[in-house]
Amino acid sequence: MKKTVPRIGEHLVVAIDGPAGVGKTTVAGAVADKLSIYHIDTGAMYRALALKAIDEGIDCLREDSLDEIIEDVVIEYIPQRGGYKVLVDSVDVTDRLRTPEVTRASSDIAVHRSVREFMVSLQRGIGERYDITMEGRDIGTVVFPNAQVKIFLTASSIERTRRRMIQDNISYNPTEFLRVMNEIEARDLNDSQRIFAPLRPASDAKIIDTTCLTASEVVEIVMEEVRRNWDTS
Repeated sequence: MKKTVPRIGEHLVVAIDGPAGVGKTTVAGAVADKLSIYHIDTGAMYRALALKAIDEGIDCLREDSLDEIIEDVVIEYIPQRGGYKVLVDSVDVTDRLRTPEVTRASSDIAVHRSVREFMVSLQRGIGERYDITMEGRDIGTVVFPNAQVKIFLTASSIERTRRRMIQDNISYNPTEFLRVMNEIEARDLNDSQRIFAPLRPASDAKIIDTTCLTASEVVEIVMEEVRRNWDTS
């Protein structure tokens, strides 16, 4: 039976959560394309704040220092068909967000409650304006607990490492593979053990193990959940 309540205003929110390397970006983007709605990559918002901290020489493990940045920084996430732009204080930083340094720093800042509360406010604002797929680690549990569709993706550490290396154009060798796997598993530990908004599936989320599935197969499972819970006609 399709849900009639609760809705996020009049807008559809497909919340896709999970750890690094499970295919959230690929799946969320493909579902958004099929539904002709916007795909929101919340990780880009955390990366933008991490980049700001790096540029300012701020220790990303110090919440008090990050609080000073949050008071003044303006982060704008501009959704576009098939992508996005991120502005920090009116400067386009989209092309600077996927360096290893920013990736590590975004993991560090994400453990802080004040940072996550700041991001939740930004993310909810987007969901109040558009029909969206939104990916992250706490979308279905914290950002949009009443989302019409909640998905939690998982995959083995080995498969997630392989995907991350392809995504980041890292040439394979055993040393690099182990390094990336260790980074992913450290991020998992950070995300799952933080006190505020830990990584976990919502109680009503559809859990999908993507290890042995193609992206198209995962997308179809998600689309079936959308069809079950939202009128797509």
